[in-house]
Amino acid sequence: MAKEKILIVEDDRAILTGLEDLLQSEGYLICSAENGKKALECYYKEKPRLILLVIMIPDKNGYEVCQEIRKKDTLTPIVMLTAKGQEVDKVVGLELGADDYIVKPFGIQELLARIRAALRRAKTTRQKKEHKSIKFGDVHIDVLSLKGKKGEKNIKISKRELAMLQYFFERRGQVIDRFTLLNEIWGIHYEGTTRTLDQHIAKLRQKIEDDPAHPKYILTVHTVGYSFCTNP
Repeated sequence: MAKEKILIVEDDRAILTGLEDLLQSEGYLICSAENGKKALECYYKEKPRLILLVIMIPDKNGYEVCQEIRKKDTLTPIVMLTAKGQEVDKVVGLELGADDYIVKPFGIQELLARIRAALRRAKTTRQKKEHKSIKFGDVHIDVLSLKGKKGEKNIKISKRELAMLQYFFERRGQVIDRFTLLNEIWGIHYEGTTRTLDQHIAKLRQKIEDDPAHPKYILTVHTVGYSFCTNP
């Protein structure tokens, strides 16, 4: 049985051919594009289950493609491929909605593992569609629209913030270390720093806590990580 369809966006023809051959040999269906404009056309036409997206491509760069897709689609995993290793590039991509980030050169097994992990997380998210809201205290989040309320105040959360909330909510009361959160929410073997996680937690607290400086829902466990409490 054929596996999911993957859109590959790569302007280097040799690399593109290699990726096509590799993923087809693994049973995936493939569509491909060599620039940002064609990538969006292929995305809308083919409706892939995952997108491998090189950042430095003609017409529209990978960041612009990612941003446009995320305006309409918060579920399809986007895995960015780049030769750049600076963390600032990773932060930009992740903030725009990318699910994972792989720096070239990468190993075949690493790439396949990242793809499987991203597809698995997306499948789990789709299966949770029946759980259309997250409620605790005076916070109510609609999972599908990524919008909600904190009391009478309207709030909007990102896909990654939703993933963190869902992960916390399913493990409320448990202490979760920072590296587990990074690996589960950002993807396996995440190479960023725990500072990235702490920054996202701080932003989420701004939206759901009465006093972000003294949180009652997302609690810091010193030297370990975080714990989520819904009955403060």
